[in-house]
Amino acid sequence: MAPIGRLRDPDVRRRIREAFARELLGDPRSLTSVLAICAVGILVGGRYYVATMASVPTLLWPLYADSPMALALAMLALATLLPTVGAGEDVIEAPVNRPLAYLHTLAFVWLVKYGLWPLAALHIRPELYLGAPNALISYWGILLTHLAFVGLALLLPAIGRTTRGALALAMGLSLLNDVVDYGFGYHPPLHYEPGFALPTATVVAGVFAVALAARSFRRLES
Repeated sequence: MAPIGRLRDPDVRRRIREAFARELLGDPRSLTSVLAICAVGILVGGRYYVATMASVPTLLWPLYADSPMALALAMLALATLLPTVGAGEDVIEAPVNRPLAYLHTLAFVWLVKYGLWPLAALHIRPELYLGAPNALISYWGILLTHLAFVGLALLLPAIGRTTRGALALAMGLSLLNDVVDYGFGYHPPLHYEPGFALPTATVVAGVFAVALAARSFRRLES
């Protein structure tokens, strides 16, 4: 079987995912480094929202600051690995339970959804971003760092599980986030009005993220 064709085999994908998870999350130094990078990402991402957060109700901040929230969920999910990794045990054998299944599922969905979101947001009016004097940051920086969210998300099924309830909650919260962003107008700061295309793309990204979670995670019940 050709190498590309072998990736269609779920067992092959699982072994690849587990190998990357052991490499990046499997010892205290590497896990701590990933957590530190996420923390820096939250601070950098937070600067993007902080100037406009005063106009957003405080209770809606977790839904308004989409990317920092995705990284915060990822940090919580990865921090639960510290006792396992610190004890020298295999990170793939980290304990799983229902609360963790919900946390891992939400982290995965938020990372994938908002990792893909700039693909739409930056290309509806690309001239406003590619043509900007700071395009290295406002276009390439945002695009590449957010795509890294997806790579981080793909490690989570190696160490976590999901449930039907977790997937349903993730879908419901994702749609609620879209209502807050585009129904109430509390969307991330943009150089243009989102119109119809961006809300539609955001909803599609959320549905895709939940579907990918359902496909990627093993079920806690099994």
